[in-house]
Amino acid sequence: MTQQGAVLQGYNNELVKCIEDLCMQKEELNKQIQQAEEERNKLQHEIQVLSEQLECVCENLAQKVASRNELDKILAETEAAYMKILDSSRTLLNVLKKEVGSLKHSSDLKTNVT
Repeated sequence: MTQQGAVLQGYNNELVKCIEDLCMQKEELNKQIQQAEEERNKLQHEIQVLSEQLECVCENLAQKVASRNELDKILAETEAAYMKILDSSRTLLNVLKKEVGSLKHSSDLKTNVT
């Protein structure tokens, strides 16, 4: 019976050692889980910060594109008006040259008559 008690004690010691090993594995796994959760939380926070920054950049970009489009419109209208002014100036110059030519021709005729 002593021999059976010794064998039983050996099994008990081995069982206790296995249970302690499992507890240590569980502790190590808990540490790894905690580290992974902390990393996940950190990354989620960074994603949120970056998402907010992206939203601000997109809004800013949309405003700048709208401003550029408005400037393009104003520039096109201004260039069209300027072209009309140039055309009117050319027409005015041509009319003025004809009038000056007519006046010269008229004054030449008057001097030849007298």
